[in-house]
Amino acid sequence: MEYRRFGRTGLQMPVFSCGGMRYQHKWQELTWDEIPPEGQANLEATIHRALELGINHIETARGYGSSEMQLGRVLPTLPRERIIVQTKVGPNPDGQEFLQRFERSMECLQLDHVDLLSFHGINDQEGLDFVLQQGGCLEVARQLQREGRVRFVGFSTHGACSIIVKAIETGEFDYVNVHWYFVNDLNWPAILAAERQDMGVFIISPTDKGGMLQKPSAKMEALCNPLMPMQFNDLYCLVRPQVHTLSIGAARPSDFDAHVAMLEHYSDAASTIAPIEQRIRAEMADCLGAAWVQRWSEGLPEYTDVPGEVNLQEILRLWTYGKPLDLMEWARSRYNLMGNNNNWAPGNKAAELDAEAFAPYLKDSPFADRIPDILRQAHALFGGEQELRLSQK
Repeated sequence: MEYRRFGRTGLQMPVFSCGGMRYQHKWQELTWDEIPPEGQANLEATIHRALELGINHIETARGYGSSEMQLGRVLPTLPRERIIVQTKVGPNPDGQEFLQRFERSMECLQLDHVDLLSFHGINDQEGLDFVLQQGGCLEVARQLQREGRVRFVGFSTHGACSIIVKAIETGEFDYVNVHWYFVNDLNWPAILAAERQDMGVFIISPTDKGGMLQKPSAKMEALCNPLMPMQFNDLYCLVRPQVHTLSIGAARPSDFDAHVAMLEHYSDAASTIAPIEQRIRAEMADCLGAAWVQRWSEGLPEYTDVPGEVNLQEILRLWTYGKPLDLMEWARSRYNLMGNNNNWAPGNKAAELDAEAFAPYLKDSPFADRIPDILRQAHALFGGEQELRLSQK
């Protein structure tokens, strides 16, 4: 395993983390007698395999159903100094309720402290206000730090880049869990802001959210050969020193194998991925035009500034990567999460589009005349039944 300094925490973080949202039995919180023995055995085998590989960062959340409770049967049996444990608790307007939820996390995990506590989902201004307000979640977290029950405080986010940067620039957080990978460059300014604050940077779900690369299209497989698409994406992220760890949402022990095998290219990552990236971008340019591929996001407003909160950036991102790389299942899934009235997949689809009404909001885009038609095509290509997040199913 390779390790990187996790920003100002000083922790030596493995470049892969064991994310805890896929090996748990269910997304609903359960009692212990509802957990089948084989389900618990799988989780424990996954944790032990991670540790065998040097992946000693175990990340979970209050909102991951039975994950914390099941981990509470294995983590206390491990040498505490060997593991870095992170949990996440959603921001709340009531600091005492936030504390109660943290206490429930600790009861489930059966630990006396966590190394990393995240505010789970600073996705909009309201969430940031809940954390920073007087008597809010941050004050609770600071008290927990003084008590030795939390070492470092950070946040996770699915929000717009402007909100992420705003949260980072408060200087209050030691690290951030953020989306950034080959098919999502939009949050790079946030990662640079984190670097300026010497924060740890944890990349959320680069394999699944990064194109469902655990089951890639044949086209993507051919373009990435001799690497697997998920291995290319890993190296694409890790070639940047600003990135410290990538989450592997392992559902079973073998889910680590392909990622760890990629480490043979760790020392020559840049030269390994260069020809693959060139092929992929050439294919995108052939399909959509070189100018579009290079500048599609230029001048686009965030969804909060668009009529009906249509998420232009997200829709055009799905179009730009999904169509030429045949990542259609991924694009449809992400597209149909929008419009679900939650800030985990913010903004709305382009179901009804008035091109004239949109014109003023596209004035800074070099493709203002093309975008309304692309939005219609994207809706026709990706639109379908409303998707639910895993935690909602």
